[in-house]
Amino acid sequence: MVLAGAANTKELLAVSQEPYEALIPLADRCMVDYVVTALTEAPSIDRIVVVGPEPQLAYLKTGKVKSVLPCTDSVMTNLRLGVDYLQSPGYILVATSDIPLLTAEAVEDFLRQANETDADFYYSIVEKGVGEAKYPGMKRTYVRLKEGTFTGGNLFLFHPRILERAAGFAEEMIQLRKEPIKMCALLGWGFVIRLILGQLTIATVEQRFAQIVGVIGKAIISPYPEVGVDIDKPTDYELVLKFMTGKDIGGPAQAV
Repeated sequence: MVLAGAANTKELLAVSQEPYEALIPLADRCMVDYVVTALTEAPSIDRIVVVGPEPQLAYLKTGKVKSVLPCTDSVMTNLRLGVDYLQSPGYILVATSDIPLLTAEAVEDFLRQANETDADFYYSIVEKGVGEAKYPGMKRTYVRLKEGTFTGGNLFLFHPRILERAAGFAEEMIQLRKEPIKMCALLGWGFVIRLILGQLTIATVEQRFAQIVGVIGKAIISPYPEVGVDIDKPTDYELVLKFMTGKDIGGPAQAV
C-alpha cells in the first residue's frame, strides 16, 4: 500500500503548487512514481494499491498496481481504505509517497529481515552514520539509543488484525513523529529520562510497546538509508534532486 494522500499545505508549497505532495514534480516525474516503481520491481510484492488523489494518479493503475483509491485527509482512514481493498489474509507493506530514492533492494531487505522474526508490526529505522555517509547534508530527526543513533524509516509491515487495536496509539505517534521526546513520553516519563541519557534500548521500547498496545512490534535496522530519506522541506527536495541528477541546484527552491 502506498499512502499518497498528504496535502501539500506546508513548506513544500515553496517548490510546487500541486495540491498533494505525491504529485510534486521531481526530475520530470511525480514524486510518488519513484516509490511505485521500487515496489513494482520488488519480487516479493505481487499487488499494490495507492491511496491518494484518484483522478491525478489513475495513470498508475497498471501491472502490479491494481487500484488507486480516493484519499481522505486522515492517515488512519486512508490506511483502513487500503486494508479494506486488499482484503489480505497476511501482512501488508506500507510505504509513504515521499521517499523517491527507495529501491527494490531496500524493500526486499526489509521484508527479508522481517521474515526472520515473529511480530505483528515491523518498523524501519536507519543508523545515522549509514544515512549521512551515503546522503551527506540530509537533515533528519534522530533519536540516540544505547545501540546507536537512528532515524525512522517510511516502510512499515503489519498484520491487518492489529489495526483497530493499535489505531489510537498509532495516530498519536504519527502526530508526534518529528518530536522524539514527546513520542517517548507516550511510553512513560521514565523512558524519557533513559532516552535523554542514551540508555534506552530498542528491546526495551519494543517490550513497552507490547505492554501498552498489546501488539508485538519489531524495529528493522535497514542498511538502505533510502527508506528514511523523505521529502518534507524545500532543502530535502533540493538535495534529493541533486542526488538524482548529479547537479547542485543551489539557491532558494523555485516554485513549479
